[in-house]
Amino acid sequence: MIQNLPWLFLVLPLLVAALDWVFFSKCPKTAATLSILSAAATFGLCIAYLAGLQTGLSDVYVWMPTNTDALDLHLGLVMDPLAMRMMLVVTGIGLLVHIFSIGYMKGDGSNLSRYFAGLSIFMFSMSTIVLADNLAMTFIGWEMVGFSSYLLIGHWFHKASAAEAAKKAFITNRVGDFGFLLGILLTLGVFGTLTFSEMGNVSGAVAPTLLTVMVICLFCGAIGKSAQFPLHVWLPDAMEGPTPVSALIHAATMVAAGVYMMVRLQVSMGTEIFTETACLVITTVGAITAVMAAIIATQQDDIKRVLAYSTLSQLGYMVMAVGLLAGEAAMFHLYTHAWFKALLFLGAGAIIVCCHHEQDIWKMGGLVRRMPLTVLCFLMGTFALIAVPGFSGFFSKEAILDAAIVDHPVFFWIGAGVAAITTFYMTRLCLVAFLGKARAHGAEHAHEAGATMVLPLLALAAMAIISGYGFVADYLVPAEGFTAPGFHFGCTFYVSLGALVLGLVAAIVVYGWGKRERDPLAGNFIATALRNRLYIDAFYDKVLIGGLQNCGARIIEFIDSALIRGLLVQGTAWLVGRVGILLSWLQCGSLRAYACITGLGLLLIIVIIAL
Repeated sequence: MIQNLPWLFLVLPLLVAALDWVFFSKCPKTAATLSILSAAATFGLCIAYLAGLQTGLSDVYVWMPTNTDALDLHLGLVMDPLAMRMMLVVTGIGLLVHIFSIGYMKGDGSNLSRYFAGLSIFMFSMSTIVLADNLAMTFIGWEMVGFSSYLLIGHWFHKASAAEAAKKAFITNRVGDFGFLLGILLTLGVFGTLTFSEMGNVSGAVAPTLLTVMVICLFCGAIGKSAQFPLHVWLPDAMEGPTPVSALIHAATMVAAGVYMMVRLQVSMGTEIFTETACLVITTVGAITAVMAAIIATQQDDIKRVLAYSTLSQLGYMVMAVGLLAGEAAMFHLYTHAWFKALLFLGAGAIIVCCHHEQDIWKMGGLVRRMPLTVLCFLMGTFALIAVPGFSGFFSKEAILDAAIVDHPVFFWIGAGVAAITTFYMTRLCLVAFLGKARAHGAEHAHEAGATMVLPLLALAAMAIISGYGFVADYLVPAEGFTAPGFHFGCTFYVSLGALVLGLVAAIVVYGWGKRERDPLAGNFIATALRNRLYIDAFYDKVLIGGLQNCGARIIEFIDSALIRGLLVQGTAWLVGRVGILLSWLQCGSLRAYACITGLGLLLIIVIIAL
């Protein structure tokens, strides 16, 4: 049975979720303890495997048998370095989020048992995606992640905004998942299998156009799950959930699933399957998302929303790397981003709680004196995000830019420009929130966070600093045979350094040292457009959703009133009535009339027979 030990990655969180939901719904402390123990156990098991634990190949269970063995849908696990190192990121950050949640959710009036059950379902779902050895099982985890995110984003369902955000996330992902499902069916047709280890050989000669369509359909799943343009609209609204949920979704789990899935396919299918057209589409979508999200972030005042658009932008970087066929660079940035973005979100959560649930950075100020340790940890995450040399984000961003500079200089300069904008809006956030004087009651009475929140921050801050160096990255980055690039001075380094300095100087010039009372860039039409998310959400709501709903309603009304009610129901009754009236004229009671009709009928029959 020891070979089935890896199934604990899936069984433990699923079992704990069931126990929390069914048996401990009135015992939040017990539910929290079970969820934390489950996360700790899976994290420990992952470390054991990475340290060399060998249990052999786990059993494969046939889920849906068919007449052809090659088409059987089964449940199996893949335990290669890509999967196990990704599991370390998922379980490690998941464990820290569980611990942080104890302090963050303390005193919350909602059902905490349901909250921790939702976290466990989320861990089960993401583990299924990472460890699945075939696309069918991946799709199961894919849909379960959507379901669990719906539960967690809408945890405070009594708030209309949270309920709407949960529905928006769920429905938006269904759009991308429809394309993903088509891509899975095309993959089955092209390779004759859905198992990753058997995808090396294409079934016969396949037209490049079909390969392009297949890859783009599969990429549709990543567009939805990793919130790429134009399906990015759900991610900023997901901030309506508790902040630890935001950290879990944004750091290494749900939004990273799309990037992980595409890299897994490149490893399994081979990069030659990714045609030039497909790669161009993927890279362009990533570039558009990176630029768009970065410029929108410059005019967001909600601390969590700034970080949300930052996640969108950084995911755009990763997707660009996937399109550039630089899978190792994409996974390197996914890995470093997971640690420092979890740090930033949990740091924001600690700030929000200690500022009496204030999220507007313009109602903060002076926090560096009241929450020095939390602010220091947040700054470590910021330095990693803006790619200060020596921090983890610097190394992974350099790897992506290095992949672009030779053959794709346009995307190199787009990446460098996004880096400058990232530095600008994160410096803006830190100057306004941490320096100057307190601008509201919550900031005046802020205090350092408790131990259950500070300890996860310290652990993540350490990873934000060291995770990019070879002595850590070479063993933990989800890529087989990965070697961290380290420092190297060249065009990429100097351009990155220039982008960093440009962003810093611009932010300091505009916002000073935290003494501004309001945003000096606000008030013009450009700032208004950015604050309204470039009106993309409004376009969807008013034109696409509203327009489609109105158009659909009119079509349905026409079908109902004109065709069903008018033609089929009332029209049939009218026709029967008119036929009855016509036939009633024949029943006049006159013998001569009946004889005349009979004669005409006989005459008609004779004519027909004669002709």
